[in-house]
Amino acid sequence: MIKINLFEKVDLKEYTFLEGFPGAGLVGPMTISYIIEKLPMKYIGYLESDRFPPLIAIHGEKPLPAIRVYVHDRTKVVTILAEFAIPLDLTYEMVESVYGFIKENGISKIISIGGIPSQQQDQDSQVVFAITSNDALKKESQKAGMKTVGEGVATGINAMLMLKTMGEGVPDISILVPVDPNILDPKYAELAIMSLNKLIDLNVDIKELDREAKEVEAKIKEVLKKNREIQEAHKKAVGDDAGPSMYA
Repeated sequence: MIKINLFEKVDLKEYTFLEGFPGAGLVGPMTISYIIEKLPMKYIGYLESDRFPPLIAIHGEKPLPAIRVYVHDRTKVVTILAEFAIPLDLTYEMVESVYGFIKENGISKIISIGGIPSQQQDQDSQVVFAITSNDALKKESQKAGMKTVGEGVATGINAMLMLKTMGEGVPDISILVPVDPNILDPKYAELAIMSLNKLIDLNVDIKELDREAKEVEAKIKEVLKKNREIQEAHKKAVGDDAGPSMYA
């Protein structure tokens, strides 16, 4: 069972939930981590499960759970930052836990952030795609400059969350940035943040992300390297039932 533990009682009614679990191009984690730092957001809790890889994250000389909950009161945004890929066999359990948290706290909207693998993407293109759960969000996304997806297939936690929201009427939008799956580029996060700024008036300055692009990319590569080592060690320890990893 995946538990969401909060350090304090918080009122999240009518807040927006930002979801960016690791996926193609690591668009979600890059975007979420930058937003957490620049707003800044408050660390209020973490996720735990005996089926998670045995690891902790260390930031600013402090050990931290690898999946954490953050909140920002002014913008009324709550988010979860995950620093390892969720094994495929935990997808449904994670969705149940996250959606239960959303419903229990009266969160009014979900925005997922991810990447669309594209080997032939135009590096100069600023196009960002959106999948929306209703027509009102479709209009909002188009007004924010995104192109709605007409045909295709969506997978992963964001797709399963949207399946639930469509059945219960919770507004849900997936922001999808075209990425080269073989490249980690902070520009992907820039495009996602630009769309978020227009969609919910987040007002996060992306100039620093642009200036520090090489440093951010180096940090992400280091995270990948460490996680690859941990994932491989975990697989050897528990066998092949741990599920596939994006770090393999």
